[in-house]
Amino acid sequence: MEKKQYTVTAALPYANGPLHLGHVAGVYLPADIFVRFLRHKEHDVAFISGSDEHGAAITLRAKKEGITPQEIVDKYHRIIGDAFNKFDIQFDIFDRTTTETHKKTAQDFFKVLNDKGAFTQKTTEQYFDEEHEQFLADRYIFGECPKCGHADAYGDQCEKCGSALSPTDLINPVSTLSGKTPILKETSHWFLPMERHEDWLREWVKEGKLDGVEQHDPKKWRNQVNGQCLSWIDGGLHPRAMTRDLDWGIPVPVEGADGKVLYVWLDAPIGYISATKDWAKANNKDWKDYWTGDRKLVHFIGKDNIVFHAIIFPILLKEHGEFILPDNVPASEFLNLEGAKFSTSRNWAVWLHEYLERHPDKVDELKYTLTSIAPESKDSEFTWLDFQSRVNNELADVLGNFVNRALVLNNKYYDGAVPALGELTAEDQKVIDAIKEIPAKVEELLYNYKIREAQSEVMGLARIGNRYLAETEPWKVVKTDPKRVETIMHIALQITANLAILFDPFIPATSAKIRNFLNMETFNWSQAGSIDLLPVGTITNKPSILFQKIDDEFVENEKAILIASQKENESEKETEVEEVEKPTAPQKEDIVFDDFLKMDIRVGKILSAKKVKKADKLLELLVDTGLDQRTIVSGIAEQFEIDEIVGKKVSVLMNLPPRKLRGVVSNGMILMAEDKKGNLNFIAPREDMEVGAEIR
Repeated sequence: MEKKQYTVTAALPYANGPLHLGHVAGVYLPADIFVRFLRHKEHDVAFISGSDEHGAAITLRAKKEGITPQEIVDKYHRIIGDAFNKFDIQFDIFDRTTTETHKKTAQDFFKVLNDKGAFTQKTTEQYFDEEHEQFLADRYIFGECPKCGHADAYGDQCEKCGSALSPTDLINPVSTLSGKTPILKETSHWFLPMERHEDWLREWVKEGKLDGVEQHDPKKWRNQVNGQCLSWIDGGLHPRAMTRDLDWGIPVPVEGADGKVLYVWLDAPIGYISATKDWAKANNKDWKDYWTGDRKLVHFIGKDNIVFHAIIFPILLKEHGEFILPDNVPASEFLNLEGAKFSTSRNWAVWLHEYLERHPDKVDELKYTLTSIAPESKDSEFTWLDFQSRVNNELADVLGNFVNRALVLNNKYYDGAVPALGELTAEDQKVIDAIKEIPAKVEELLYNYKIREAQSEVMGLARIGNRYLAETEPWKVVKTDPKRVETIMHIALQITANLAILFDPFIPATSAKIRNFLNMETFNWSQAGSIDLLPVGTITNKPSILFQKIDDEFVENEKAILIASQKENESEKETEVEEVEKPTAPQKEDIVFDDFLKMDIRVGKILSAKKVKKADKLLELLVDTGLDQRTIVSGIAEQFEIDEIVGKKVSVLMNLPPRKLRGVVSNGMILMAEDKKGNLNFIAPREDMEVGAEIR
């Protein structure tokens, strides 16, 4: 028996930019669907989120735009909140972490932990920018990730591989303020000694037990959550600073902490609690009912936040002693866009608020598509062609076609009155059995956070309805056996009514339209699976088209907008003076002239190019070297389009030993130059140089 009480949180969106579809598909839409389902099942639910408004990244954005951090968070809190409203994401509260309630809650939380000895205060060396005379918060530093080698990892996290980092982990660190290598300087902070918690965390994650008592079902946790947590724990946890030297954030509420604020990953999760307080107060409830006792706490997040929600925040909650721990952390993998990762820096994104401005009438179309491709267990991809296909072939041709045919025929034959159910055939009974079985399947999937499959099951019922009408052909049978048609249409209308209920968590506006067609003024989820949802004689209305088909022009326009916004972003970067540049690399060790003579460098010509599967940066090039045509793998996919490099003359280092990269054997290297901003350029000969010419 499922518990009746849930507190569901959706990751606090960071208020230094708008939401893109990757955020929506991975966190907010699945959370909203899950909560709508819980409400249909009459669970007591609090659905909590809000803007995360502190941290170094916001101060960087404010500095770049020449305004204050408060102005930045006010701007993006409004944009994000408006987008949620227009997209019909129904939080009980969408709060923010700059409220007085949050400040007091976070400071009180810190003081309780500090008084209990949950922290250790120690002096360590931290990076310091000598030019700007300030300590550098995590996001003020970038460098090479020690885990995956990504060149632009931040001091707290590598956004490529998702690893949580400390600034001193970075290889060749650079200050984002001055673009120079920072120095290490002593400063004091409060640390969370996470290594103290390894034993109980391992039991809690792996077995679902807390202090020997079963607390949650680990089999319901997604593999990427269990895997990442156990990898961290088994690798050995380390102390993590819970305070920062920064002037924007929640001040550390103890003596001797001037100029220090709470670490944003201590500050932000407490925002769930402070938001619950504000919501409860406004609705005459006790906030503690939602964070204590026999209640399920569920965090919907992206995979880059797993460690913070499934290790660090649980440690803090347990150390405090007053709160329940998460029952589940259904973290999603990443959604990619048109063959590449979403990138805010390159403006390679479909921004939710801009989509809604262009297409306010296509909310459910986007909801359905994003749920269909939800990256629940592995990375997935959004493309405008796939969007078109799902709207046209599934929403319009399956759901829309079935609902329209059922209602049009009912209006034609019976003036809209629901006919009686007569004698059943084996075919009828098979369909009725499916109607009864599907709701239970949908419920089981949703309780297990398999939201993508749950929606697919509901669409499966629409497919059954379409096939039933196609096979029974009431438009033909009505001429010879009108009584039989009454039964066919009764069953078809009951399928329609079931779809109106079961689709409600997923595409609520469409479900409301279908209920209006059927004159279903109210409904109860528990009725789903019934074949008497519509009493005999109920008058149905004439339907309108549920979904307009997406034409090719729509797709081309959206792809053009995406490419144009990226090019505009690149153009702006070319004309503005970048605040952050990589320092010029120092000269490497001396070599002898004979070493240089060993290198065979020749003029080559790129004949063709294609992307390497599952490798965002790699292109597989076929290069004419004058001696042969050889395959060379080059890490230039993120900066060059295939069309612009095919036919280009390049410099090829010929005599490198063959090397397999992502399954492709590379025979050589294309020589490139990289500027301080990370832009690549070919070391190219003149176009009139013949292929195969030696470069000396």
